[in-house]
Amino acid sequence: MKVKEVADLTGVSVRTLHHYDEIGLLVPDNVTEAGYRVYSDENLTTLQQILFFREVGFPLKKIKELLESPSFNRLEAFELQRDMLVAKRRQLETMIETIDKTLQSERGEMTMTNEEKFKGFDFSSNPYEREARERWGDEAVDKANKNVAQFGKEAQEDMNRIYFKLAELRNTDPASAESQAAIGEWYTFLNKIGDYSLEAFAGLGEMYVADERFTKNIDQFGEGLAVFMQDAMKVYAERK
Repeated sequence: MKVKEVADLTGVSVRTLHHYDEIGLLVPDNVTEAGYRVYSDENLTTLQQILFFREVGFPLKKIKELLESPSFNRLEAFELQRDMLVAKRRQLETMIETIDKTLQSERGEMTMTNEEKFKGFDFSSNPYEREARERWGDEAVDKANKNVAQFGKEAQEDMNRIYFKLAELRNTDPASAESQAAIGEWYTFLNKIGDYSLEAFAGLGEMYVADERFTKNIDQFGEGLAVFMQDAMKVYAERK
């Protein structure tokens, strides 16, 4: 199939297919004398696998590394992708239930607890992992991901519990004993799932405010929480 035919079949733009070729991610098996790319069935299977990886959040660089690895097994990769998509479906189903309850609550048909309001949100699948890897390296992030997977639901519940506690304190002095005790729990939690120095901890707090994506997610627990956490984390690092 020529590139335009592949684009029409898959919905992937011609420009994207050209880019995949240029970076060596998906190189067509043949090129005609006129310079037209010709994709084989094998190429299409590889493209399908690439798109599954993209759907579950893998960056192109990581996908290329996986496909080029001598230990890469296509069947195992499909099985992994299926497991990840099933987990994503479960999370989406939970979030749909949460928004249905929220609609009922807004209509006055029921009352939701704070915990129920955030059921289904999953902060362990960090959309900022690339920034974290650039700041603290692959080893620290890989360790964090491994530990989050190990603790699973328990880690997510602990994370939400600490966020709720900090949200209740967000309008108080971040240097107070109570605020520092709560932010100390956050520092301890982060070091269960990763490896954060006090300097990195303070830097992470700055990112909560500097990056509006962090601010938006954190402030779901209470407006102004990100700024409060930044200040509390800075005080905690300085005192320790």
